[in-house]
Amino acid sequence: MRATRKWFLLALQALALPVSAKSTTSKVTTTVLSTTSTSSASDILVVVTSASEVVPTGSYLSYTTTITLARNESRSTTETSTLTATNTTITNGTTTTATTTDTAVQLSGTRVLTSSSTATSSAGANSQPCNGYTEFCERKYSNITMVTAHNSPFVKKNNVASNQAYPVRTQLEDGIRMVSFEAHYYEDDIYLCHTSCELLNMGTLEAYLTNVTDWLKENPYEVVTVLIVNSDYVDPSNFTAPIQNSGLIDYAYEPWKIPMNVSDWPTLSEMILAEKRAVVFMDYQANQSAIPYILDEFSQMWETPFSPLNASFPCTVQRPPGITAAEAEERMYMINHNLDIEVIFEEVEILIPDTAQLNTTNAVSGYGSLGLMANNCRAKWDRPPNFLLVDYYNDGNFPGSVFEVAAAMNNVTYNGKCCGTTSDASQPVLSASLGVLLVVTWAGMALTWEML
Repeated sequence: MRATRKWFLLALQALALPVSAKSTTSKVTTTVLSTTSTSSASDILVVVTSASEVVPTGSYLSYTTTITLARNESRSTTETSTLTATNTTITNGTTTTATTTDTAVQLSGTRVLTSSSTATSSAGANSQPCNGYTEFCERKYSNITMVTAHNSPFVKKNNVASNQAYPVRTQLEDGIRMVSFEAHYYEDDIYLCHTSCELLNMGTLEAYLTNVTDWLKENPYEVVTVLIVNSDYVDPSNFTAPIQNSGLIDYAYEPWKIPMNVSDWPTLSEMILAEKRAVVFMDYQANQSAIPYILDEFSQMWETPFSPLNASFPCTVQRPPGITAAEAEERMYMINHNLDIEVIFEEVEILIPDTAQLNTTNAVSGYGSLGLMANNCRAKWDRPPNFLLVDYYNDGNFPGSVFEVAAAMNNVTYNGKCCGTTSDASQPVLSASLGVLLVVTWAGMALTWEML
């Protein structure tokens, strides 16, 4: 049986199918239709007959009191209004209160911000878009709905493990404002792999973040969020070198409080004028006291069920587990709206984007659509989601439908800016509606997918 599994994994490597490495709770039924073995070949047929949610496990931070940090934000600008904040720090039972003065600035349409430039303000109406819309400039970061590219780096032609069609620079040009990805400690560095570096390896985190940083340099009025999935639960110190060497450290936002609730976040214009326009979250093992620019995700944001395997997409809190409704209301939240297919063989779990359903999953309306889930979540929580996580953001009931949904959540008119002109990955079409037949021929190392 071990030999069979070895050949199975080698066959998966040939097609680079994603194999789940995290501990999960799952109820997936697979049926082996037939197994025949000879000295030269073995054919195994696996059918997915039912599947339920995959639940990742990990440690979660909780805070019984907040920690207030010194604000290190400098701005060179003409002051148009004053924001006064009272910071309370509790150290060894001693309370220290400090009052700081900040500026909220009206952006003009002609200014280019650099670390040495002097910004000027216009007394008239703002004409400079922030993250694509002038309306966003004076909104808090926590009061904007952004589209998230799930597994942003995994772009590979004719590969069923891919989650996106365009590289990260194109994603950002099209309007993606959060990028998420699995990161693995591999060969003494951090690599972006889905989900094993032996199966699909898209290179180092440093190289990927360099592309993000270059785009930020070229687009001085944009705020981007990076969500790191710490797949191997390694110490966050392993991520500091890629962030620093890529140059992203120059833009990394450091919050003034741990944890930040929805009312604590600055406006986009404040972040832009401070040139701290990259918010970096990590799902597990983050330590903000030691590394303040890598933010702990789940103490400041919650998520709906991870990697949904059915189109019902409930708007319930899955991670972090056990928080109250009142606690959830104080945090930002992300809806996971990437429909998957899961196959399990010999305890190996395979998650594959259900690309056949993208025209419905990423649609503006209808059962199973992103629009319906976003509206349901807004009704349930009395505020829109902050992040809409999707696969193949460019596909839907029309190109850019996911951005139409985000615009509706933000109460702005969609600017129609989507999607890139060339793609780096085709979308192998798989569907779980009637079941998926996986045919593996060991002798020829060939894998084919057929629809039942």
